[in-house]
Amino acid sequence: MSLDQTPDLHGEARRQIEICNACRYCEGYCDVFPELHARRAWSDGDITHLANLCHNCRGCYYACQFTAPHEFDLNLPGILAEVRHDSWIAYAWPAGFARLFQRSGVAVAGLLLIACALLFWLASALRPDSGAGFYAIMSHGLMVALFAPAFLFPLASIAVSLRRYWRDTGGTLDLSATGAGLARAGSMRNLGGGHGDGCNFEDEDRYSSARRWAHQATMYGFLLCFAATVSGTVLHYAFGLPAPYGLISLPKLLGVPGGVLLCLGTFELARLKLKADRQLGAPDHWNGEMAFVLLLFTVGLSGLALYAATGTGLVAPLLALHLGAVLTFFLTMPYTKMVHGFYRLSALLACNRR
Repeated sequence: MSLDQTPDLHGEARRQIEICNACRYCEGYCDVFPELHARRAWSDGDITHLANLCHNCRGCYYACQFTAPHEFDLNLPGILAEVRHDSWIAYAWPAGFARLFQRSGVAVAGLLLIACALLFWLASALRPDSGAGFYAIMSHGLMVALFAPAFLFPLASIAVSLRRYWRDTGGTLDLSATGAGLARAGSMRNLGGGHGDGCNFEDEDRYSSARRWAHQATMYGFLLCFAATVSGTVLHYAFGLPAPYGLISLPKLLGVPGGVLLCLGTFELARLKLKADRQLGAPDHWNGEMAFVLLLFTVGLSGLALYAATGTGLVAPLLALHLGAVLTFFLTMPYTKMVHGFYRLSALLACNRR
């Protein structure tokens, strides 16, 4: 699917961008506006780049004098959100599942989670003859056989999607500026607004950094959980030290704080999304965004609950739930908002370098 199949969406975005370029009131708000003001004509790829650079903080909307009921009827955060979601669907590979998830993500993720959890529950009936901890319920070989392809295929799918995105947006990379781009991504500076007091995501008159902190808690929590998994893999294969691991071990020292941060961040993101005006985002894709947030919350919470239940009869059902949530996350990753992290990082690395 090509972005050329949505000319009306890009045409409306282009109309609004042209007005913003003439006005320039919001010039210092975020990285979108210097990029926008750097040119006088915008291809569909340029607009897609701007859309993935936008953090939807909505400060520009509430500052704008040309929003409805003005005849210009500007809603730049809303139209860029629509283009951004359209790009995720357009570049997804294979593409068939992407649109379904964006429109009915909660139902799709919920059904898939139940199916995966039941799969692991049934698999636990084939208990190995030996093993400790989780491996007394499900063999390490079975887990690897299920998760290796479920992890590698989404990465390959995202790589294909990202290559298409980079090609169509004309991205170029200045290695000398890569550090600055990574710093912008890690600090999420663009969620601070042009004044640094936060964004207006929740309310027109309220500046808050809540969304910035929630995003950072989610991102760093996820990275800590991933690092915990990697460290456990290294301990298992390189040092012959299989799970379970004690609290004073690298997997747990990384994983427990990571799980807590992941739960806190996703809970706050869900709360903010319920409060915010959907019309300033992509309302048709709200369901898919919420599904992704709730799925990450389930992964974090079930992992913490599983660790807390060690040595009890709850380990088997919680293990099935947790593995089901993780498998669902992997299988849906190319079609969820997870891909926005890759696209946004690409947009930030290419920012002011094109």
